[in-house]
Amino acid sequence: MARNYELVPRPVARVETALRRIVTDFPVPESLDILRQLHEYEPVAMQGQPPVLWDRAEDFSVWDKWGNRWIDWSSGVLITNAGHGRKEVVEAIRAQAAHGLLTNYCFPNEVRAHFVKRLASLLPEPLKKIFLLTTGSETVECAIKLSRTHGVKIGGRRKVVIVSFDKAFHGRTLGSQQAGGIPSLKEWIVNLDAGFVQLEFPDGFRTTDTSFEYFQKQLLDKGVDPANVAGVILETYQGGSASFAPPEYMKQLRGWCNAQKALLTCDEVQAGFGRTGTMWGFEHYGIVPDLTTFGKGISSSLPVAAVAGRPDIMDLHPAGSMTSTHTGNPVCVAAAAASLELIVNENLAENARVQGGRMLDRFHAMKAKYPQIGWVDGKGLVAGIACVKPGTKEPDPDLAWNAIRGSIERGVLMFSPVGFSGATIKVCPPLNITSEAVDESLDAFEDAFQAAVNA
Repeated sequence: MARNYELVPRPVARVETALRRIVTDFPVPESLDILRQLHEYEPVAMQGQPPVLWDRAEDFSVWDKWGNRWIDWSSGVLITNAGHGRKEVVEAIRAQAAHGLLTNYCFPNEVRAHFVKRLASLLPEPLKKIFLLTTGSETVECAIKLSRTHGVKIGGRRKVVIVSFDKAFHGRTLGSQQAGGIPSLKEWIVNLDAGFVQLEFPDGFRTTDTSFEYFQKQLLDKGVDPANVAGVILETYQGGSASFAPPEYMKQLRGWCNAQKALLTCDEVQAGFGRTGTMWGFEHYGIVPDLTTFGKGISSSLPVAAVAGRPDIMDLHPAGSMTSTHTGNPVCVAAAAASLELIVNENLAENARVQGGRMLDRFHAMKAKYPQIGWVDGKGLVAGIACVKPGTKEPDPDLAWNAIRGSIERGVLMFSPVGFSGATIKVCPPLNITSEAVDESLDAFEDAFQAAVNA
């Protein structure tokens, strides 16, 4: 839902702990000139996030210039998996820049060679070729291109259908939004490609039939011949709800794709690099996709993304025909390499599993206490809390909005509500968050949620 914060400061309770500090009104009066400047010179579409003017960030903490400090439950937008401002990442960026190579298009460079080899070593067979890009949307476009290229090669020009799921978010470019499952985001396209088909995602809440038979029935009802499916793409968990499909469903989907010679793509832009308590989110399903897409948490800092896949699929296009201007930018890749080693060496996937389990336990306890919480889902350090009108599944975006605003005023930072009708509170701290920060931020969040319910 399109919504924005008023730039009118209001008094809030002061907070002073070891990890949180709120000592001004909110928004901070001194920040208004800068916020209004952004409103004047940027498109309205850039607005809608809480008016916290970030100044610096470290590990799981964010500061502004006026003495306020938040425990971060956003990771930017699931970017800083290894933590904000890690010195190892900063030093890798500094060293590469000082070395004298800032960019070199697709010409070979050593840092890129080392990184793709290291990343491939951590991925299961057959995901052994890596294509570095810039953003998650770009990786999804590439996966669609490869799926259709493969489909046409083996099945002719009718085998081009891309199956995806409702409520999915795959990016903001033309192909990625057609694969996405949010109708309002693609109204601008008008002439939608009939080769993109969305089915209901088996989340168990909005879609109660989670059987794979229902997947097949929906295809039949939509007049799709399975033989014409080039690929199936889904977020490993749905970004708007943090919902996972049942593992058995995914195993059957993997088998179905094999039988139809369709490629299975797991979009791991939000799920990869330890976020879900395993290194790769698809590990929860006990399957391996043909293609997977990465972004966001790959570098904990600079813009870089990747497609990983079967060599025979990744090599479908000839030399020079599938390139990107900033592919494998050496400075960005140096940051990604440093972040990857932090995630591996500090076992941050395990920390995500442990701390995330504690957070999810608390959210489930809140669901039992508050009828305004209709559904809680997630794994590791990603969770979705769906706000509803009590006794129904009707979304309550006002409650989600007020709970988030109240949390920020108490020193816990989140981005605005997401998901179905903008009524889901998304929780995704950096993976190096500590037990102390988890406990303190949970208490502050529940206090804010209670206040929003009472209001």
